[in-house]
Amino acid sequence: MTRVDSKRAATGAMTGLALGDALGFPTEFNDVPRILEKCGPWRDMALPAPAYVTDDTQMSLALGRGLRTAAERGPLTPSRVVRPVREEYVEWWRSPENNRAPGRTCLVACELLSHDERRWQEASQVGSKGCGATMRVAPVGLLPGLPGLPGTPGLSGSSGPSAAPGLSDEARSGVAQLQAALTHGHPTALAASDLVAWTIRLLAHGTPPGSLLRELRAYARENRSRYHEWWLGDLWRFAHDHGPVEFIERGWDECLDVLDRVEAALRAPDPEADPCEATGEGWVAEESLATALLCFLLFPEEPLTALRRAACTAGDSDSLACLTGAFAGAYLGAGCWPSDWAERIEYRGELLALGALWDA
Repeated sequence: MTRVDSKRAATGAMTGLALGDALGFPTEFNDVPRILEKCGPWRDMALPAPAYVTDDTQMSLALGRGLRTAAERGPLTPSRVVRPVREEYVEWWRSPENNRAPGRTCLVACELLSHDERRWQEASQVGSKGCGATMRVAPVGLLPGLPGLPGTPGLSGSSGPSAAPGLSDEARSGVAQLQAALTHGHPTALAASDLVAWTIRLLAHGTPPGSLLRELRAYARENRSRYHEWWLGDLWRFAHDHGPVEFIERGWDECLDVLDRVEAALRAPDPEADPCEATGEGWVAEESLATALLCFLLFPEEPLTALRRAACTAGDSDSLACLTGAFAGAYLGAGCWPSDWAERIEYRGELLALGALWDA
């Protein structure tokens, strides 16, 4: 496997998600003919100047800051993760920079989360599986890991101030689902966020793109009936399922279905066709995962082409390109992004700081 620190996968992923976000910002809510009219041929789409991002990058940074604070306080536990991440989400909601057409679910849930006396499960929108849950989860996939070790809750590692703690696979899954559930409590939002984080983890550590769908399908089947009660508490009771297993299986089944659609699209790939026609427009969590995966897998060695394909779609183009950029950057590393693009991105300093922290 590729060493993460040798290619700076975290920096690559954080930069890539912001670049995709900025590229797709002007094309969101447009159909493909309108995008081509505004931007010219999709393979030549230019990064806007200035390269402003949307709530996708803003909330990815909010999650990254919250996880950094949680890790500084000790091993990751549900309570240790919830407090700073909740605070960061609320601060984003209150920020005057939150003016980039944010999603309604995030706004409603964050307003509820702003009331400290309210349990987070009571704020979660269990009927929403919007892509707001997936577009911000990349930092979870970039946290240091313990590949090959049994999944146990929390962070573990050598003692001492210079130790580099690692996140178990089970804890990574729990954190990915928890960060989604704070706003989007639908089981498909949880499962899709888990799969996005796992995709980034696999790509950062050198999983070949040709093996990716097989790995993701195996992961989904392995976790299909696993409800992370330690991380999610009684969230399932706010839905209409008979139990926690039935609740979470609904989400994984929808994700398995959409992975099948990605595989079908890749049997006879058509790079010139709108990927949304095969895997959905990406407004909901499982479709954002699937269509971003399709864009990346169409051009696994051509990151700018993958971003442009994702941005030139009839769907949620900024979120699709955001996820595509995170996948490409995790796989190819920081060096895959042209300096004249990377140097112009909004929030560049914070993106680089978080990437460097996790690369180290």
